[in-house]
Amino acid sequence: MVRARMMFIIASIVMLMFSIGIPQEAAAERVGVSSRNAILIEQESGRVIFEKNAHDKQRIASITKVMTAILAIESGKMGEIVTVSERATHAEGSSVYLKPGEKIKLEHLVYGLMLRSGNDTAVAIAEHVGGSLEGFVFLMNEKAAELGMSNTEFANPHGLDDHENHYSTAYDMAMLTRYAMENEKFREVTGTKVYRAPAAPGESWDRSWTNKHRLVTGMYSYATGGKTGFTKRAKRTLITTASKDGLDAIVVTLNGPDDWQDHIYMFNRAFVDYKLYNIANEGKLEDLEDSFYKDKVFISRDIKYPMTKKERDNVRVNIELVKPQKEWERSGNIPEVVGSYTLILNNEAVIETPIYFEQEKEDSGGFWSIFKNIFFIFGGKLP
Repeated sequence: MVRARMMFIIASIVMLMFSIGIPQEAAAERVGVSSRNAILIEQESGRVIFEKNAHDKQRIASITKVMTAILAIESGKMGEIVTVSERATHAEGSSVYLKPGEKIKLEHLVYGLMLRSGNDTAVAIAEHVGGSLEGFVFLMNEKAAELGMSNTEFANPHGLDDHENHYSTAYDMAMLTRYAMENEKFREVTGTKVYRAPAAPGESWDRSWTNKHRLVTGMYSYATGGKTGFTKRAKRTLITTASKDGLDAIVVTLNGPDDWQDHIYMFNRAFVDYKLYNIANEGKLEDLEDSFYKDKVFISRDIKYPMTKKERDNVRVNIELVKPQKEWERSGNIPEVVGSYTLILNNEAVIETPIYFEQEKEDSGGFWSIFKNIFFIFGGKLP
């Protein structure tokens, strides 16, 4: 009995020492995140809720196609007919089996790109939208720079390992996905489970494409979209978007041996711990004591931020207004922006937006305005 008790005490001490010796990141990995690189952000604010090696430059495989898709959608050419080149049909890897000379609408190609990860569709899209594959790659990098993807370089539209200078980070790809998800058509495409493309001229059958993203097609009920990826060098890469109770979240993982479960685990933790709180509504600011600004200033957006309940109880709002100048009343030239509205969490400004002064509008329908118009008309002039 004493021996058994001693063995139990020794085992407990060993387990305690082992747990203390595990770094926090390794502990997180052991609990639920197998991927080498991972990030979870909230869509509305871009807040990073969880990250693991999120800024490391890595190969990204077919999640590259999020950039290809959004550029195609924004090109304004979705209704145009694309003539498929020989080069497109020779793209290696996953394919929707396009034929040289085949004519197909760009919109159909975008669905084939996102749902079936067609490398042939990626090249066909690039050649049509960018004028050439190389021209499209230029557009990809131009867009990446515009979005602040500072650790990203694109060398092709599909993510194959055919260039050494093709890489990104989990963070950069999350920022790209956040941007793309603001586009209604992109949300429609990425969230589609099955898409049927009408037969091309000369063909007797329609194409039917089922989304490869298992979380979107039923594995996770809150999933709203995303993109899969895999190459021998990049391993498994995955982007998923999900929404629950008004909280929209994005997860990106690179080199994830158990990425489906990684994504479910991170989303579930976010949906349990965080809520998107509405701090202030777009419109006039209420309860201001300054008589000059009272009922005359407003913000042009809702102030929403994802927080835990504990964070919400400790969040602060700071409203700063420019001291009114005497000449403003004499000249009427009050600045458009007169202050700032700042949301502060853990002593850090997380949202800052301008405060606007409601400018007086000219009377376009009053007596003197009508009289002036009549005068100009009879005088042979137009106002």
